[in-house]
Amino acid sequence: MALAFVFPGQGSQAVGMGRDLADAFPAARHVFQEVDDALGQKLSKLMWEGPQEELTLTANAQPALMAHSLAVVRALESEGGFTLGGRVALVAGHSLGEYSALTAAGAFDIATAAKLLRLRGEAMQKATPPGTGAMAALLGAEIDLAQEICAAAATNPETGKKEVVEAANDNGGGQVVISGAKAAVERAIEIAKEKGVKRAMLLPVSAPFHCALMAPAADAMAEALAQATMQAPVVPVVANVTAAKASDPAEIRDLLVRQVTGTVRWRECVAAMAAMGCDKFVEVGAGKVLSGLMKRNAPEATALAIGNPAELEAFLKSLSKGPPCLI
Repeated sequence: MALAFVFPGQGSQAVGMGRDLADAFPAARHVFQEVDDALGQKLSKLMWEGPQEELTLTANAQPALMAHSLAVVRALESEGGFTLGGRVALVAGHSLGEYSALTAAGAFDIATAAKLLRLRGEAMQKATPPGTGAMAALLGAEIDLAQEICAAAATNPETGKKEVVEAANDNGGGQVVISGAKAAVERAIEIAKEKGVKRAMLLPVSAPFHCALMAPAADAMAEALAQATMQAPVVPVVANVTAAKASDPAEIRDLLVRQVTGTVRWRECVAAMAAMGCDKFVEVGAGKVLSGLMKRNAPEATALAIGNPAELEAFLKSLSKGPPCLI
């Protein structure tokens, strides 16, 4: 049985996240302190006490989700002698979760990851003027149909000019998120309904992530990543924009820059990990979004989530003694 660790993205944050881990495990508590120190902010207080609207701001949510995931990883290491390199065949993360995956695999230290994610959140927020971009979920649409809808919605009927509207996340199971200029996304919603898509709805987000409008944020991340200290991960990461594994730091830097404007090819990432022999997926951190999607994307595999002390202890007890598969 080959094991893959997957790390959640934005939307999984909630007030109270990680507090029980900090109470139960000194190693987890240390992670939250490291992030607080790196950011010069009591992010842990915001995570544990709220308010929710402040936690949801992308510049806070991104490092918060990484902190929760790494608190789980460090607690696994300290409580169960768990080593990622010895037990896990592949890692992957959804959007910002890719930074969590890389940090868990030793590519970044926690302080570096926290600072990169704070910058990433701020840069993504600043990339477009407020209210000019939007994102929408298409439920009951596969990626080909979503791309067809985006192509049809791109032209402004009043000006004849092309506007940005692109597939941002291919989550699998008939769930595609699109992103772009607000008017173009609204046109896409109407076209989706005409084409029989089960549900098409605007999402409550503050900016149009993972589309060409994020180019200024990609430039900011290219500069920051060029200066960031990075090691080769002890476990290969399956990258969002290629759905292929990567271990070379220079390649990973490039992939992280491309990810800001590119599609999160999550359905293909999971399929690739399954094809490489992974049949057990563990979602590490807040929420159960990815483990829920796993039932659709890799129905033959088993999936579980570790986000609190009870789940962590149950996972450690369940570990088989066999070696991971070599990929």
